[in-house]
Amino acid sequence: MPATARTELDRAIALPDAGCWGTKARAEALARLTSIGLPTRRDEYWKYTRPDTLTSATPTPAAIFDNSDEAPIFGAVDCLRITFVDGVFDASASDDLDMAGVSVERLASAMAHDIHWAKDLYGALETNGQKPVTRPLAALNSATATDGLVIHVTGQAAKPILIRYLHQNETSDVVLHHVIKLEANASLTVLESGPAAARLNKVMEVDLGDQANFNHIRTQGRDHARRAVTHIFARLATESRFKSFTLTANGVLTRNECVIELTGNDAFAHVAGAALGDGDFLHDDTVFITHDAQNCESRQVFKKVLRNGATGVFQGKILVKPGAQKTDGYQISQALLLDDDSQFLAKPELEIYADDVACSHGSTTGAIDETALFYLRSRGIDRTEAQDLLVLSFLAEAIAEIEEQTLADEIQARLENWLKRHRA
Repeated sequence: MPATARTELDRAIALPDAGCWGTKARAEALARLTSIGLPTRRDEYWKYTRPDTLTSATPTPAAIFDNSDEAPIFGAVDCLRITFVDGVFDASASDDLDMAGVSVERLASAMAHDIHWAKDLYGALETNGQKPVTRPLAALNSATATDGLVIHVTGQAAKPILIRYLHQNETSDVVLHHVIKLEANASLTVLESGPAAARLNKVMEVDLGDQANFNHIRTQGRDHARRAVTHIFARLATESRFKSFTLTANGVLTRNECVIELTGNDAFAHVAGAALGDGDFLHDDTVFITHDAQNCESRQVFKKVLRNGATGVFQGKILVKPGAQKTDGYQISQALLLDDDSQFLAKPELEIYADDVACSHGSTTGAIDETALFYLRSRGIDRTEAQDLLVLSFLAEAIAEIEEQTLADEIQARLENWLKRHRA
């Protein structure tokens, strides 16, 4: 990046006040950003998704969506509820943060301490994730995040943590950063729901100790005019387990990046997603999984249903480093196009430097199976309902990645409701 451009970028970005170690961490993140620059369409991993509205000085306004026709997702789940309204923690709408085996603090509070476990982790996994592919908007996040959570898990969490993101301002521009550390043998489920803002930039860094177990399920809200870029950076130690599932329905622009390092033997990482788009909709899943230990398993399962000119993007890579023998890597990305105007752009990749591995990737794009549709209609099912059944069947492999059946049923119900609302 030219020196003049770096100087202009430095001047344009004002770092928030941060006590103690936070000031240094933000300055280092800004240095990373200025060295690589903001993304453009010329960047290899941004050629399918225009970053303009994610990097503009002001966000594009997004109308507040009325979703009163549907009960809040995860509303019946016994969990610790934490609420952010346009990116600001709302104590009055949140539960008491005290839970056995789990410490939850706000990011600003953690940064105010000279000595804190998050000091060595904030921005660290994001920094590791900048190679071999740069993640400039994640560096921007580490430099400018104004709120977020730091969660330290030392045992088996008694119940899930639900982070709710409410959108109440049509021009809200939110940057959130969560840091999560699971000690050896610890276990935690994190649920996320809601659109968060007119424009959202969110980073979640997750560090798993030996035999730790982390489950993550999120839904990204029904506000259609919203724009979001999210990042998950995870590091897995020996015999640890990481699972993440994302449901995206609506949203004019969503890019979800997931960067995972398997650094301990016998680790396990599954990442999955289901996206449904209608009309002015672009959804981008960009995943990079690095195997750097023996006998590890990774799965990427992404399904998109697109109609009325919607666009889906998948960029997924499995990198197997030398010595990472017995790797089992699986990647599948598929799109179901419900008309001739929609499109799916896919870039699956494998890069392997070990000789005893089982890695595969595949990507398909197609329309509704007319034979299956005819079969269902011949059994007395009308065309619209028959099409919905085939769509749900198509998405089933992604939903199957959710281990907890009650949560999978909740996601299934949301999918069914979306299909009913968008019937032709």
